[in-house]
Amino acid sequence: MRISTAQFYESSAANYQKNFANVVKSSEEASSLVRVNTAADDPVGASRLLQLGQQASMLDQYAANTNTLKATLGTTEAVMTSINNVLTRAKELAVSAGNAGYTDADRQATASELGQIEEQLLSLMNSKDENGKYIFSGSKGDTAPFSRNSDGTYSYNGDQVTLDLAIGDTMSMATNSTGWDAFQQAINTSRSQVTMTAPAVNDNRVVLSNGQVSSDVSYNSKFRSGEPYTVDFVSGTQLKITDSAGNDVTSEASQGGAFDPASKTGQAVNFRGVELTLNLNLQTGDVPGTVLPGHTFTLAAKPDTFTATRSPGNPSAAQVTGSSITNAADYHASFPNGSAIVKFTSATAFDLYAAPLTADSKPVSSGTMVGSVATASGVSFTLSGTPGADDQFSVAVNTHETQNILDTVSQLKTALNTPTNGNPVAVQQLQASLAAGLGNLASGTDQLSSALSSVGGRGQALATQSDTNQSLTLANAQTQSSIRDSDPAEVMTRLTLQQTMLQASQLAFSKIAQLGLFNKV
Repeated sequence: MRISTAQFYESSAANYQKNFANVVKSSEEASSLVRVNTAADDPVGASRLLQLGQQASMLDQYAANTNTLKATLGTTEAVMTSINNVLTRAKELAVSAGNAGYTDADRQATASELGQIEEQLLSLMNSKDENGKYIFSGSKGDTAPFSRNSDGTYSYNGDQVTLDLAIGDTMSMATNSTGWDAFQQAINTSRSQVTMTAPAVNDNRVVLSNGQVSSDVSYNSKFRSGEPYTVDFVSGTQLKITDSAGNDVTSEASQGGAFDPASKTGQAVNFRGVELTLNLNLQTGDVPGTVLPGHTFTLAAKPDTFTATRSPGNPSAAQVTGSSITNAADYHASFPNGSAIVKFTSATAFDLYAAPLTADSKPVSSGTMVGSVATASGVSFTLSGTPGADDQFSVAVNTHETQNILDTVSQLKTALNTPTNGNPVAVQQLQASLAAGLGNLASGTDQLSSALSSVGGRGQALATQSDTNQSLTLANAQTQSSIRDSDPAEVMTRLTLQQTMLQASQLAFSKIAQLGLFNKV
């Protein structure tokens, strides 16, 4: 077979270029120790590296989220611990205020310190994080979660939304604890009340305290179904309790409703999960069987109350100055739970919505003002001034099932600031207020402890997931290295072989090129 000179040169050049390219590529690989630079180097490996790179990016994001969570959880835990310490001091003050040797001045001094505690609690519960966002506002980080109302009570202005961050492929975690869960949902142990109905003029011989809920189960399953109750003193040693249907339920009271008229201290009366304190203030010469019958009280849960505030953007300056339930059936049937919005469509017409109000919201009920009163779903609101179209009023419903710890401290302060002047009845009322305050402080501390445990649990779960993510990151890096990186020994061996082949092709070309006829002339 004849090979032309042109063919020989073309074949030799192609072979040389191929060997030279292999040497260059292997030299670069030996220098960088990276085997896969493009998909052409290893299509399957390049595809796998792409997947691993995406996983590595997600793991980096999880690590960043983990650091964010550690910071926010640490701040939240520190603030909650401070609040718990403040509440502990408030409990100590409430216990000491019950000392029989305390004077009104002593109790007022204690009330002054409780006032400072109240301000300290408000400040702590409105704490901000390192980014200037309120910790306990839920998703409304720019809104202070707690504010003092004009009547001295407190309102929660945040929401119940937790902000979640992904810390794993199938795991997300809340970065925040809402003030609603941590402080607003503490069970109110003093959510029942006693009202004297007879005699018309209170002679103060019988003082029956507002009830303290001792058993939520009995209270919710039995007490609520029979209220309001009537408590009658039928003799000098016996009281009678009838429910709203007129049934005699005295047998469910402790001692079957019997009491000791000679007792000089408060006597406990337990009834359907509620504990009341009975004090008798008999005067010299009083015959219990003569003076005690005819004293009658009603016992029921505290009625719902409302706090209405105008929207800052309202066209008019109208304000809601009062509110009350005027139709219990309509109220229980349709008034929104938790909070509502009253929106005026004209100076007299209005609609009631469940909060929050959105573009898709439908009115729960509608009405027209009568004089200065707007009645919506059984609740009447008294307004000062003439409302304008698009005026909105936010209505917070207080069912008294729960109580903010700020309200508890405020009520304790008010009770201690009220002089007793040695009046036995006033002292008994003070003791009842202290018992209610201590019960609610304990309830608030329990709620805070639950929230603090949630923070600790999230921190523990975060640490476990962080360890898992670190293991995945290490495994990812090792797998990428095994696909992408070269074996130094193998690369150097291959490079040496390719350099030898390149030298051989150069030598072969020079030798064969000398076999031409022109070299023989």
